[in-house]
Amino acid sequence: MWQAHAVKARIAEHGGPACRIVIIKTSGDRLQEAALSEIGGKRLFVKEIEDARLRDEIDLAVHSSKDMPAALPDGLTIAGVLPREDPHDAVVLSSAISHQPSAMATIEDLVAALGQSPSIGTGSVRRIAQLTRILPGARFTPIRGNLDTRLRKLDEGGRDSLGNMDAVVLAAAGLKRLGFGSRISLRLPASACVPAPGQGIVAIETRTDDAGVRRSVGAIDDPGSAAALAAERSLVEALGGGCQTPIGALAAHDRQSLELIATVVALDGSRAIHERGRGRLDEARALGCQVAERLIARGANDILEEAAR
Repeated sequence: MWQAHAVKARIAEHGGPACRIVIIKTSGDRLQEAALSEIGGKRLFVKEIEDARLRDEIDLAVHSSKDMPAALPDGLTIAGVLPREDPHDAVVLSSAISHQPSAMATIEDLVAALGQSPSIGTGSVRRIAQLTRILPGARFTPIRGNLDTRLRKLDEGGRDSLGNMDAVVLAAAGLKRLGFGSRISLRLPASACVPAPGQGIVAIETRTDDAGVRRSVGAIDDPGSAAALAAERSLVEALGGGCQTPIGALAAHDRQSLELIATVVALDGSRAIHERGRGRLDEARALGCQVAERLIARGANDILEEAAR
């Protein structure tokens, strides 16, 4: 809802037509007790909305771009994106730990606060694979629901199979947008945990042939964020990555160029391949493909095939 209202406000600010928000519950919203890897992954959060757009029941669809599969349905396109919020992952400690007086500024601080075998709430295979390399003794448990629900479960002593959760890992963007930025105990640097492709970017999806709506959306498009998203999505597409795959990607931009960093990590954290590349903003998709090719040359396909078994 935050994303939809933000897009509505932006369109109004740029002189576009008045918008009415249509709430569509997705399978991902309804099936909040099951792990994403068991029920279909990313497309669960977009399918019903995309279907409504294809049936002309709505004029545009608003998504968290990290929830969108690499290949869009025929007839749909990303017509614009909002400026990117903080793309990194963030650790939120339980109240029992976060009330400690010492500040947490580094990964070393996090390890010291959590101990050797913490219980961490996250169902993301990408996060688990990378965090296992930092915290090899950690236990991970899926935690679903909206942001309020997850924070409440943590604070009320949400439990995994072995005890209370010590922390949850969430997108910093969501925490900041919804006013929970103060709950961030440590913003994980990309050197420790490369975020999900598209994390922090709100994408606006329209019909490819709807020129009028595309014009309205194009007026609010952020070119730098759009180029970053194009590079990250093309990398995932070139790797054949689908839902719940251990792929991280983050493109940073200045006025003319992009730098893309990416990783593919074995599910157990035993192996990680990192690559980076730089290119022009108008060559974002090509940059994503180039970095993907370098990852493949170093064995990324073997890791992804093993993860898919």
